[in-house]
Amino acid sequence: MNTDTIKLRRSRTDRMVAGVCGGIARMFNMDAALVRILLVAATLLGFGAGAVLYVIAWFIVPEE
Repeated sequence: MNTDTIKLRRSRTDRMVAGVCGGIARMFNMDAALVRILLVAATLLGFGAGAVLYVIAWFIVPEE
């Protein structure tokens, strides 16, 4: 039985600020640029909610 689990970790290599988007991209096997674009869209369209979630993830998600 394969019990590989995917854990969210902040990336050390694919980072612009804290590595949160790079970690999310690695977890979902996506391009980090797409995750960053989605975060900016969530920030602009959600009255800053994306930025708040990013800062929270920065403090909560451990670094790899």
